[in-house]
This record gives sequence, C-alpha cells and structure tokens, in this order.
Amino acid sequence: MTSAEQTVQNALKAVAVARALREREAAERRKTFQRIEIASRKPLYVPKGVQLTLNLS
Repeated sequence: MTSAEQTVQNALKAVAVARALREREAAERRKTFQRIEIASRKPLYVPKGVQLTLNLS
C-alpha cells in the first residue's frame, strides 16, 4: 500500500469515527429533550372541587 493510499485510509477512518460520535451525541440529545418535553407537559385538566365517591361497603 502506498503512502497516499494509507493517508486516504486514515482519513476515512477518522471520518467514520467522527460520524459515529456525532450520531451518538445526536441520539443522546434527542433522548434528553424528549425527557424534558415529557416532564414539562401540563397535567390533564382535573376540575377543582369535584370529589369522587368512595364505596366502603
């Protein structure tokens, strides 16, 4: 393998490593923002002053 071919191989490896890292970080960001979105949702509307009956028999 010539020096030029070796350089190309090294460059392709570096690109592959950078892409894998970028995709992994993007997945983590998606996951984090999804958790934030779920946590910040407003609760379902529950009317105040409504009391449920409790059947004790």
